Amino acid sequence: MSPRAVLIGAPGSGKTTVGRLLAERLGLAFRDTDADVEAVAGKPVSDIFVEDGEERFRELEAQAVRLALAEHDGVLALGGGAILAEPTRELLAGHPVVYLEVGLSQAVSRVGLASARPLLVLNPRSQLKKLMDARRPIYEGLATVRVATDERGAGEVVDEIVKGLGL
Repeated sequence: MSPRAVLIGAPGSGKTTVGRLLAERLGLAFRDTDADVEAVAGKPVSDIFVEDGEERFRELEAQAVRLALAEHDGVLALGGGAILAEPTRELLAGHPVVYLEVGLSQAVSRVGLASARPLLVLNPRSQLKKLMDARRPIYEGLATVRVATDERGAGEVVDEIVKGLGL
């Protein structure tokens, strides 16, 4: 069992929105590892960061990704930072990985500057830019397919993913 598509990208790239639509188009189930982490922890990601720390969140995230890659045969969306763990990057090898590329201005407008996202609390625009710059080479290196999402509707992005992966 293996996902038909694994979506990666920065916050605001559209992983959840596009992932749900892609799954619907293909008649598959959608799974989001952030939701899996919240289910295991019994609280939102932002609370895990505040109460338990980023290290604990990353442990839960790595476990969620490992399980999802082994158990899920639909469309899978990973949290933006999941790719930071070397074991996760190794597990993604051989999977159809779709990098949803987003520019800073689009990401900011989608995420919002008053975001509850824990890594973007202080100076969200600057923090988001740092995250995107640091993670971009990793996203690009893991991608089977890269799809630009700026100024595009979710349906257009899904069309390109389907074409790029030959689904």
